[in-house]
Amino acid sequence: MIKNIFDFSLLVAICVLSLGFSIKGNKSSYDFHLKNVGGNFVSLKDYPSAKGFIIVFTCNHCPFAKLYPERLNGLNSKYKNLGVPLIAICSSDTITYAEDSFLKMIEKAKNENFNFPYLCDGEQLAAKNFGAQKTPHAFILWKEKNNWTIKYSGAIDDNGAEPDKVQHHYVSDAVDELLKSKKVSIPETKSIGCQIHFRK
Repeated sequence: MIKNIFDFSLLVAICVLSLGFSIKGNKSSYDFHLKNVGGNFVSLKDYPSAKGFIIVFTCNHCPFAKLYPERLNGLNSKYKNLGVPLIAICSSDTITYAEDSFLKMIEKAKNENFNFPYLCDGEQLAAKNFGAQKTPHAFILWKEKNNWTIKYSGAIDDNGAEPDKVQHHYVSDAVDELLKSKKVSIPETKSIGCQIHFRK
């Protein structure tokens, strides 16, 4: 127990805690055209029947992001067939973090058995467009009148270090509410993780 508390405290010390940032209102320009680790390019337009998306900005190097691959696989397995696929995006500055290079992304996706696209946002445009701040930083996009609206922004859940002790599954709870045509009860939380370093 003490070790778990220490490990989690160390992660928080390494990473930076801040409020998640959400973009208000409707916007039709959340789409992107980014290279997947499989070599193909992926866009929201590739999913014409999607009701929404779980978009997660993550990376290879961040200790906190390393806690979530299995949970990301679980989210995609649960919601993809319900019309809400998960897409992960790495917007890291690879000059600062060589571990986040495209070749390393390919290795990670293979080693972690990713069942979702893992896209390289080399110019960091998608992260800036969404207002992503951390890794991981999750967004739920939902289609409303042919526009994409951010319905949730923040953490994936409330316990990165101990998944069996999660009390609030923020992303899955929000998707469940949206699939039932309900308003998201918690639309924004704090995203905990490593700060995305934007090149000037």
